[in-house]
Amino acid sequence: MNYILFDSAFRNNLLPLTFTRPVADLRIGILTIREKWEFMLGTTTSSLTEPYLATKYPVVKAESNILINGSVCPNKKLVEAVVKLKPGQTLVKDDGIIAMALTAELLETFGGEAGDDIETISIDNDFVKIENTWDLFKYNDRVLREDFEMITKGRKSQPLSKTNRVVNPENIFVEEGAVVEFAILNASTGPIYIGKEAEIMEGTKVRGALALCEHSVLKMDAKIYGATTIGPYSKVGGEVNNSVFLGYSNKAHDGFIGQSVIGEWCNLGADTNASNLKNTYEEVKVWSYAEDSFVLTGLQFCGLIMGDHSKSGINTMFNTGTVVGVNANVYGAGFQRNFVPSFSWGGTHGFTDFDLKKAMNIATAVFKRRNLEFNETEQNILKEIHSLTHKNRRA
Repeated sequence: MNYILFDSAFRNNLLPLTFTRPVADLRIGILTIREKWEFMLGTTTSSLTEPYLATKYPVVKAESNILINGSVCPNKKLVEAVVKLKPGQTLVKDDGIIAMALTAELLETFGGEAGDDIETISIDNDFVKIENTWDLFKYNDRVLREDFEMITKGRKSQPLSKTNRVVNPENIFVEEGAVVEFAILNASTGPIYIGKEAEIMEGTKVRGALALCEHSVLKMDAKIYGATTIGPYSKVGGEVNNSVFLGYSNKAHDGFIGQSVIGEWCNLGADTNASNLKNTYEEVKVWSYAEDSFVLTGLQFCGLIMGDHSKSGINTMFNTGTVVGVNANVYGAGFQRNFVPSFSWGGTHGFTDFDLKKAMNIATAVFKRRNLEFNETEQNILKEIHSLTHKNRRA
């Protein structure tokens, strides 16, 4: 069977994070949503996403296809129901599509909704569905625990050095090549996963749940509260609480972020701080691209949502519930505005447009540091985002 993960109508709610990736490539817990499905299905998947992303994430079609909602995190019962679908059947919960079995002919006319000739099958199953940016940290504790159980089952952890102080070592899993010395790891509040070639430096204090993915580093004296995910090839220091770094990003110095989501290729300058609680203790509002206005989150704690390639200067202060778009450069004294459009350059003194050519040159240099190429496909994606977000910079 050919499996395709599609972007649902909630994609726009997940901007700016989904400007640069399909919904299924968002990370929550230890793995991305795509990686969870592929692990449980035992096969690869492709994506049905926006046309400008399709070159990087091409869809693979076959005579028999099962389309899966890319915002749904799988569990065993859900996967069993999906693989049983026959052509013309749709799996739903509360009128929301989870998966559809489509022939090649029906796939060509698929628009994200079930047709009149589709048989619907309801499922009563408790699973996590990512419908808003803040869901990534809101549900991170639950999903991290589920991922930990799934990917460590039947496997043996690498040993921890005796220089560390450990609580509940049975809830700690260390992959091959990871280095942890003179750290305090408390897994009584949630599991701690340390990925391949990852490093936890001396003096670091971790209170689970934590996912430190492959080749990532916790800097000396870092203070990490769960549930936090640090995606691959990231460097994190200072104080972090219940946040998700998608990967390839740095917060290498002191400063606090909590209840936040940081995209890929971001850099938070030294002493960058993000408020996650209003002084009035009111419900937090954040900018919604879908509504083109600020919306209530239902949360009292909500920090910073930052799109890919964005950066902050030293001593930057972000207000509670700030949304920063793609390829923004924020700096300057005082609290920043709580919505920074993509390709903006500046801060409290005002913003100018971030020159696209300059943005490309910086991205090229950043990729080169990771021995990666900022190729034509990546360039075209940023060009499209620059065009799509023009109206936000003019507002």
